[in-house]
Formats: sequence, structure tokens, C-alpha cells
Amino acid sequence: MNFLIGAFKPACNISITFSDGKSRKQVPMKKENGKTVMVPLFQSKESIAGKVSIEPLQGKKIEHIGVKVELLGQIEMYFDRGNFYDFTSLVRELDVPGDIYERKTYPFEFSTVEMPYETYNGANLRLRYVLKVTVSRNYGGSIVEYGDFMVRNYSSPPPINNSIKMEVGIEDCLHIEFEYNKSKYHMKDVIIGKIYFLLVRIKIKNMDLEIRRRESTGSGANTHVETETLAKFELMDGAPVRGESIPIRLFLSPYELTPTYRNINNKFSVKYYLNLVLVDEEDRRYFKQQEITIYRQRDS
Repeated sequence: MNFLIGAFKPACNISITFSDGKSRKQVPMKKENGKTVMVPLFQSKESIAGKVSIEPLQGKKIEHIGVKVELLGQIEMYFDRGNFYDFTSLVRELDVPGDIYERKTYPFEFSTVEMPYETYNGANLRLRYVLKVTVSRNYGGSIVEYGDFMVRNYSSPPPINNSIKMEVGIEDCLHIEFEYNKSKYHMKDVIIGKIYFLLVRIKIKNMDLEIRRRESTGSGANTHVETETLAKFELMDGAPVRGESIPIRLFLSPYELTPTYRNINNKFSVKYYLNLVLVDEEDRRYFKQQEITIYRQRDS
């Protein structure tokens, strides 16, 4: 019985270390099992280097037909779990066929890697980057080990950032004008604006401003959209009167935002909206939605 248990153990331990792992910024990442681990953070066009160590279990040798490390950028749709679409795939051969009797360490380097998309965990998909080490064998199956890391890319403030100004209303009942100071915000920004009541003939009970994230996957008839309300901010409680102006000041930093992603590898998009909601005394809801762009600005 003990022999059977031992037969299913991996024949070796594989470890992946990053050469600048101790000095590089580490960020939390949630794994599939729900646990959070700290992983190194990279951005596009950085070099990724390190070492792979393979150590046979005591008294064993590894007969292999080659050892390689791959750098993979992958998209996985949750309705099709286990099937990864690779948009980046680089490989380095580490060893020719042979035997490993004791701990062996292989250096590797992927220079100035194009990683155009950010790591993303969404409602219906995830985008991830991994290092994948494979010890190929003729029998007993290949031995595979993964090393996780995260990618974030930074943008400069947009040269043109127009304000948003709109008039909305219901004929002869309600007419309001709202204004937001700009249309593009970084993730730690503040939304500043105002709402001006030009005509009020219905009894408004309260007014909220919501931040909504809309994740769309697929295309055409197979498009699936998931909308999530990330924040709800009460602007007003009670009935406004004509000529009244309500200020808006909403800080984005408390909320878990990502940048806006537009048509990432023809697989998915993530967009953000400001949703203005008015509720009257009969609990009828009136709302106006406006898209905003979110970008990641480097921390100063």
C-alpha cells in the first residue's frame, strides 16, 4: 500500500525564483483555491529572469527527454474552464535529454517581453501570465510547475480631457443639467461635478450616483455582459427645487477599479459608467448613464 502511495508522488521538486525577487515590488493575487499569495509585479517590455531548480526525491533519478521554461500570457473564459487561449508564448530550452541525479539549477531570461495586457480577474474570465516549467518524459507523464507573476501597465495623463455636460429630462416634468469636470480619470482620482435643476414638477425623494463596471465577453450573438455596481454615493435626500445646484465630489481610491479595457485580444472589454439615479415618492426610478475612461497612473 505504501508503495502505491509513493507511486503517485512527483519524482522531483521544482522551484522557480526570480532574479530580482527580493527587491521587486510584490502584490497580492487571489488563486483559484481562494487563497491570496504575494507575487512579483512587472510591466510590459521588462525582462523576466531567474532560475529553475530541479531536485529529485531522495534515492531517485529523473530520466527526461528535455527541460524547458515557457512564458505564457493566457485568457481563460470561465464557461470554458481549463481551455486557455495563449496570446503570448515564449520558450527557452533548459536541458537536452538525459538523467538528473541531484539538484540541478538552470538560469533563464526573457528579454524585454511585450506584455500589452494587464493581469485581470473578472466575473466571467481571467487574464494571467505564468512561467511554466516542463520536465518531459517518455513514461510516467511530464512533470509541470507554474510560477505566477502579475502585469500592470501605466498611462500618462491624456493631453485632451474634455468635461461631460448633458441636459436630461422628462417633458414638462423634470429637466436637469449635470456636469462632470472631465471624462477620463486615473484610479486614485476625484470626480468633481454638479447637478443643476432647471425644472422640477415631480417629487424627488433621493438621488444617487453609482459607479458601474460592465464586463463584456464574446462577440455578436454570443456576447455576454456582466454589470456590477461598485459604489453608490448619495447626492441628495429630499426634494430639490428649481434653480438648486447639487455639488458632486466622489473619491475613486476606496474602490477596486481596473483601467478601462477595450476589446482585449478580441475576447473581452471592461468599461466604466457613472449612473445618475433619481427616485420619486412613488419609487419610480429615473437614470442617466455616462461612460468614463479609467487609466492607471504611476504612483508618485
